[in-house]
Amino acid sequence: MTRSFWVSLHRWAGLSMAGFLILVGLTGSLLAFGHELNHWLTPNLYPGPHAGIQLAPAALLRSAEALVPDALATSVDLSVDGTAIIRMEARPGAPAFNFNRLLLDPVTGQELGRFDRDGLPTTLANVMPFIDRLHYSLAMGEVGAWILGIVALVWTIDCFVGVYLTLPLPSPPNRRGYLSRWRPAWLIKFSSSFYRVNFDLHRAFGLWLFAILLLFAWSSVHFDLNGFYTRTMQLVFDYEPPYSGTTKGGNPAGGRAPVGWEEAQAIGERLMGEQALAHGFSVERPMRLSIQRKSDLYFYGVRSSHDIGDNFGRTSIAFDAYTGELRAVRLPTGRHAGNTITTWLVELHMANVFGLPYRIFVCALGLVIVMLSVTGVYIWWKKRVARCRATSSRATIDENRIGAAVLTNSASLLFRDERPSPNCTTTRRPRSA
Repeated sequence: MTRSFWVSLHRWAGLSMAGFLILVGLTGSLLAFGHELNHWLTPNLYPGPHAGIQLAPAALLRSAEALVPDALATSVDLSVDGTAIIRMEARPGAPAFNFNRLLLDPVTGQELGRFDRDGLPTTLANVMPFIDRLHYSLAMGEVGAWILGIVALVWTIDCFVGVYLTLPLPSPPNRRGYLSRWRPAWLIKFSSSFYRVNFDLHRAFGLWLFAILLLFAWSSVHFDLNGFYTRTMQLVFDYEPPYSGTTKGGNPAGGRAPVGWEEAQAIGERLMGEQALAHGFSVERPMRLSIQRKSDLYFYGVRSSHDIGDNFGRTSIAFDAYTGELRAVRLPTGRHAGNTITTWLVELHMANVFGLPYRIFVCALGLVIVMLSVTGVYIWWKKRVARCRATSSRATIDENRIGAAVLTNSASLLFRDERPSPNCTTTRRPRSA
C-alpha cells in the first residue's frame, strides 16, 4: 500500500472520530476528579469519610428495603468513602418509582438521598452520573456503547498509522541519518506560522504520548466492545472472560426463593476466605454484595492484596443464589496474565493508580486528546482550502488559455476573411495622368 493510502486513512479516520474524541476527552478530564466533583456539587449525598464502624452490606440492603417497601434492593456498593450506593428496582406488580439509586450513610444506615442515575442532568445529583454515561455510552445505552466501541477500535488502529506517517521517507545514503531526519517530527516550532504550530502540536504530541494514547484507546475497546476485546486477548494471553458469559446458577424446582441477604453475605465471606487461602491473598474490606436474579447468582466483592488501585476493589466471587455453590472467582491480578493486564488497563484508564499526580496527568491528557482532534480538523481544513484554491487557479488559467486561443483563432479567421481570395482578381484603378 502506498503512503498516500495511509494518509487518506489517517485523515478520514481522524475526521470521523473527532467529535467523539472531543466529547470523551472533555468528560474524561472531569471524571478524573469525579469523587471530588460529586462532593462539591452534592455534599449532602457524598459527605466523605467520617468516623465510625461501617455497617455490614446485608444490613445496609435491609435498611434500604425498609425505607422503600415497594422496592427490591439488588446491590450495595461501598467504593465511595462516606456513602453506600444501593441499586433499587420495583417489586413485581408494584408501581414504578422515579429513582433507581438510594444513598445511605454506611455508618448509621440513615438515608442521604435518592435519584435516577439514568436520568437527564436536571438536578445536581444527576450531573456527574450523566457525564459518566456520556463518556462511556454517549448517554444512549447499548447503542452508544457500540458506537464508542467502534470509535475506540478505529482509534487503536489509527495510533499506529499516525506514528507511521511521521517516519521520514527513504533517502540516498549520502543524506542525513534516519534518526536525524525523524527528529523534527518530535519538535514544535513555536516561531513558525499558525498552521505550522498546529501541525507540529498534532504530530509531536501524537509521538510523545503514543503509548498512553494507545492504552486509552485499547482499554476503551474493553469497556464498550468487550466481546471483541475478549476474543482478541484470548488469542494472545490466558484471559478469563467476564462472568456473564461463563456463569449461571440453577433455580430449583418448586419455586424456592434465593437465600436472604444475611445468609448470602455469610456464604460470600466463607467462600472468599477459602479463596484467599487457596490463592495466597488477604481480604482488606468488603466492597459490594449484589444479586443477579436473571442468572440466579449472588456476587460478593472485596478489596484484597491482589488489588492495585488506590480505591475500589475488584476481587470477587459468584455463587449460586439457592445452593451457595461457588460458580466463579475473579482475581484482578496474579491468576491469569490477560486479566492482570486488563486490570492495569482499567485502573490506568480510570486514574485509580499512582495517586494525585497521575490523576492530574489523566485530566490533562483528556485536554490533549481534544487538542489532537481540533488540530487534526484544522490541518485538514487548511489543506482543503489550499487544494480548492489551487484547483480554482488551475481552472482560471485553463479558462484564460482557452479564451486566448479562441481570440487568436477568431482574429486569424477575421484576417483571412479580409485577405483577397487567391482565386479572385482585383482591378486596380489606373493612376491619373
